[in-house]
Amino acid sequence: MASTMTTTNASAILLPEQVGDLLIQPTLAGSVAAQVSTVIPTSSKEFRVPVVARDPSAAWVAEGEEIPVSDAALGEASATMAKLAGLSIISNELRDDSSPEATAAVGAGLARDLSRKLDQAFFGALAAPAPAGLASLDRVGRVPVAETTLGNTDAFVGAMAGAESQGTFITRFVCSPNTMLNLAMVKKAEGSNEPLLQNDPTKPAQRLVAGVPILTSTAVDDQTIWGLPSDRVYLVVREDAEVEVDGSVFFTSDRSAIRAKMRVGFCFPHEAAIIKIELGGDPEAALRAATVEEDPTA
Repeated sequence: MASTMTTTNASAILLPEQVGDLLIQPTLAGSVAAQVSTVIPTSSKEFRVPVVARDPSAAWVAEGEEIPVSDAALGEASATMAKLAGLSIISNELRDDSSPEATAAVGAGLARDLSRKLDQAFFGALAAPAPAGLASLDRVGRVPVAETTLGNTDAFVGAMAGAESQGTFITRFVCSPNTMLNLAMVKKAEGSNEPLLQNDPTKPAQRLVAGVPILTSTAVDDQTIWGLPSDRVYLVVREDAEVEVDGSVFFTSDRSAIRAKMRVGFCFPHEAAIIKIELGGDPEAALRAATVEEDPTA
């Protein structure tokens, strides 16, 4: 990924070959959105995914008879790249320090800020120019739960069944830290000290629910738990990330501004495979909303 240095006295901060290692990779590593998605690098301004809305229809036919012709209903989902930028102010002493520790400190601060903004857009429904996130989707699968807290794994099992009915599997659940705290205090059974959440023996810091990893993000509200199949959720990253350094604005205070820019987009080609557990929801209202008349042309 490319780097641009716009001042003559800033060459010790980020060299072109360092941008990916010290900015882009830490940004994605710190982003929950990147952990639950299929990350796709691109050099294009727009990313397109073909979508099969309806498969062609096969039929049993007798030997020698004509095979009926049917066409697949094809559509398209796309992600338009949107610019995500972060700004950091550092002293010129740090700017001119060529040690790996100084460079890493600069990159880490920018990466943390970009990660937070990336997750807010991915899980939310922010206004343009941010890309449309999960909360803006209106055709996701829903598992409404009347209670505001969960006492068992029924909702998670229902979400997994919903994804499987769409031909895929949930690879990650994501909830808010408060929801995770509530789940962590739930026991498997009355009188038991065994927690409802399980530990992943291969990753001690990671928790499992119904055998599926569950992560937290402050970008998710306390009434929502997302069940996400990574093969139906795409995070697209442009390969032209830039890091620019300019000392002119803060010349009188002997400081420099460091600006990082990357372009990302989200693509959800199969909304029905994304499952939203809604705490405090109305199961009966959701059932009525999900009941639709059969399409006579299908």
